Amino acid sequence: MSTESHTPRQPLPLNGIRVIDYSHFLAGPYLSRCLAGMGAEVIKVERPTAGDAARAHAYFINGESGYFLQQNMGKKGLCVNLRDARGLALMHRLVDTADVFVENFRPGALNRLGLGYAALAQRNPRLVYCSISAYGHTGPEKDNPGFGLIAEAKSGAMAMIGVPGEAPPLFRVALADMYTGIHGVAAVNAALLGRHQTGLGQHIDLALYDCMMSMHEYAVQCYTLSGGKEIPVQTGHDLPESTVYGVFPGTDGYLVITAQVDAAWRRLAYLIGGAELAGDERFHGPQGRNRHRLEILAKIRQWTMAQKSVDACLAALDKAAVPSAKVQRIDEVLADPQIKARGMLIEQEHPKLGTITMPNLPFHFSASPLAAPAVAPFIGQHNRAIAESVGFSEADIQSMIRDGVLYQEAEAS
Repeated sequence: MSTESHTPRQPLPLNGIRVIDYSHFLAGPYLSRCLAGMGAEVIKVERPTAGDAARAHAYFINGESGYFLQQNMGKKGLCVNLRDARGLALMHRLVDTADVFVENFRPGALNRLGLGYAALAQRNPRLVYCSISAYGHTGPEKDNPGFGLIAEAKSGAMAMIGVPGEAPPLFRVALADMYTGIHGVAAVNAALLGRHQTGLGQHIDLALYDCMMSMHEYAVQCYTLSGGKEIPVQTGHDLPESTVYGVFPGTDGYLVITAQVDAAWRRLAYLIGGAELAGDERFHGPQGRNRHRLEILAKIRQWTMAQKSVDACLAALDKAAVPSAKVQRIDEVLADPQIKARGMLIEQEHPKLGTITMPNLPFHFSASPLAAPAVAPFIGQHNRAIAESVGFSEADIQSMIRDGVLYQEAEAS
C-alpha cells in the first residue's frame, strides 16, 4: 500500500516564494519553471514587443511556440519597457517584493539598468540573485557570448561521443542548458535555506561551461590519475572500460545491454553461448572482459541479429535477468506505460490551441503533489494585476499602456 495516503498534505515546498524570471530561451526559463512547479509564484518578464526569443523557436502551431509553452508554463506574464523610467520603477518595486531574481544576460549587462546584483541587493538584501551565462562572471572569457553547443564542445564531452574517425554528433537534447538549469534549482533552494539562517540573500554565478565540466564522472580523474597518459576518446557504441555496456543492433531497431558486472555477464553469456561461454575464464572479471572486448561484442551482435526482433531479444534478456532496453523513438516513449504511470505527461487546455500535451517535471513529493500548471502566458498577460500588486494606480497603468511601457499581445486580453 502506498504511504502517500497516510502522509498529511502540505503546501508545495516553495509556496509563498516570489521569483522574477528575467531570462530567455532555456537555462533560466527551465530553472524558473521548476521553481514554479515547486510552488513558487514566478513572474516572467519580457521586453516589448517580441518577448522571449524562445517564442520564435519551433515547434510552431497556430503561431504559438511549443518550445516557449513547455518552459514557461505555470508563470505569470509581464511585458515592460525597462528603458522607460516608469517601467524600470515597476521592475524595482517588483524586486522589493521578490525572493529570487533569475537572469541570463552577459555579465554586467544589467548593471546599466540598475538591475545588477549590487544594486538590487541594496534595495532588497534578502534577494537571491541567480545569474546564468556561458562562462560566468570571472575569468578571461567572461565577456564572450556563448550557447549550450559551445559549452558542450569546449567541455570535452563532445569529443568522447560518436564513432571514431567521424565528426562528433550533436547531442540533440540541450544538455548544457538543462543541466545548468537544474543546477540553478539546487543553488537557489540552497541559498533560500541559507537565508533562513542569516536573513540575507546572495549572488549565484552559474556558467554553462562550468556545469558541463562538472559532469565528467570519468574523464578528468582518468587523465589526472594516469599522469596525463589516458585521454578518453570516441568509442562508438560501447564503453571499452565497461564491457558489456553498449548499443547493439536488432533486426528491426536497436537495444542497449548493461552486463558489465560479473553476475549479469554470466547470465548473458549463458543465454547467448551456453555453459561453454559462461565458463570461459578469459572473460571472468572486468579486466578480462575488457581485454577481449571485441570478441565478446561480436558474439553479442551475432546473437541479437539472430533473434526475430528487438522485442524478442528483450524478452529473452529479461527472462535471464540481464538489464536491457529498447532504443525508443519519442512516439514510443510517449506511449510507454511507465511514463504514463509516473505522470510524466500533462495535458493543458490552451485558450488558442485547445488541448496540448507537454512533458511534466520529474519531482514527486509525498505530501505535496505537483499542481497542474497554468499554460504559459501570452505576452503581457498579467501586466495589470502585477502593476496593481506593487502599488501602481489605475491612472499610472493606463498611462503606461497608452505609451507602450506595458505591452500586451491581443490574445492576452
